[in-house]
Amino acid sequence: MLRTRFPLILGAAFLLLAGSGCAREAGPNLSAPDAHARAQAGQLTLIDIRRPDEWKQTRVAQGALEINMVHPQGTAGFVKQVAAEVGGDRNAPIGLICRTGNRTTQMQRALVEAGFTRVYNVKEGMAGSGAGPGWIARGLPTEACKTC
Repeated sequence: MLRTRFPLILGAAFLLLAGSGCAREAGPNLSAPDAHARAQAGQLTLIDIRRPDEWKQTRVAQGALEINMVHPQGTAGFVKQVAAEVGGDRNAPIGLICRTGNRTTQMQRALVEAGFTRVYNVKEGMAGSGAGPGWIARGLPTEACKTC
């Protein structure tokens, strides 16, 4: 009986492993110090995708644009606003940061699906995650929310 079920078990395992690999990463990652250095050098548009209450609570990464991922026009509105900020250049390098890197993974995927080619995830976020200690714990500069 195991012999007849083995191909099914093998196929199911393959699908689970393949699906979990796709779900983890939507594109390249950057550490917080790398994102900061690139943004300061003008080589990256850094975007904080958190909510205004989060921006007020922890402040915003220095030089980051504040674009709430919970856009009134949904994901399409978020993508449109990002495109406007980079002058419509879908090849412009963009770095996304949130609290711990989870929401940036989702929005990175949305931007890539919309045709953006150089979208980086600051996976450790502002508060830290398994990817690193985070922008704040690293002592990187922050600034008050500009739009709150």
